[in-house]
Amino acid sequence: MKELAGVCVPVCTTFDGTGEVVDEKAYLKHIDKMIEAGVHTILACGGTGEFAYLRSEEKKRLVEITGKHVEGRAAFVAQTSAINTQDTIEISKHAADHGADAVMVLPPYFEGPDMEGVYYHYEQVAAATSVPIMVYNIPQASGIDITPAFFTKLLELDGIEYIKDSTGDLVRIQALLATGGKIFNGSDPITFQALAAGCPGCVWGSVNFLPSESVALFDLVKANNLVEANELWQRILPSQLFVWATVYNAGIKAACEMRGFSVGNCRMPVQPLSPADTEALQAALEPLGLAARAKAATG
Repeated sequence: MKELAGVCVPVCTTFDGTGEVVDEKAYLKHIDKMIEAGVHTILACGGTGEFAYLRSEEKKRLVEITGKHVEGRAAFVAQTSAINTQDTIEISKHAADHGADAVMVLPPYFEGPDMEGVYYHYEQVAAATSVPIMVYNIPQASGIDITPAFFTKLLELDGIEYIKDSTGDLVRIQALLATGGKIFNGSDPITFQALAAGCPGCVWGSVNFLPSESVALFDLVKANNLVEANELWQRILPSQLFVWATVYNAGIKAACEMRGFSVGNCRMPVQPLSPADTEALQAALEPLGLAARAKAATG
């Protein structure tokens, strides 16, 4: 079991032309490209993997083939959230049985419980699961905020080690770091600042189209070469601001296609980018020369 650190990519789920069938061959090829670029952790069925639009059997299958395919070449995390506790336990056990080094778990969402119920949920999942848990905090989607004070309480449970915080609040990141837990930034536009503040890693959807650049950024920050890291970050930042301001997964997948990574479109009802947004994304990628690289990769 690997301790998590560095760049974690919630890999895009690839579909066939109809959008109704997972294209496993393309999915595994995309994982290989991430690993070849030096990405430290592969995360299956994350938000960028469109888990909310996947069927139960698809999520199980993706966890199984991801664990088998990664085969120790990188760390492997599975997102195993469910609204009720027993389903979360069963999905998490399944992931552990198929090689997951950790599982990422949302609080119960949609008509969710009070915070006492949230604590119960994590307590039960942690007690039943043999691998560490990464708490997934994205209150803008789940409706429940895992505050630094509440995360401190969760850290008292055996098995709770990590949190992915996607609030986009650097003050929050620093308060979480003060808890002593292992804090992974989950908000694309503050990745550099969060790493410089001391986060041991990030769960970063944009890695799908920036694997080499993301690893280079992490390495520069880790080496305390912050001037060069910031220079790289300034070239990355326009794309990060774009994807955070648009329909996120549609933006990520469009950027992947421009970058030369074939991941296709999102499953409906998520629509492809409009022509105007596509043009804006191309402009946001220009500081990295990604359009030229994509042409060279596909030409």
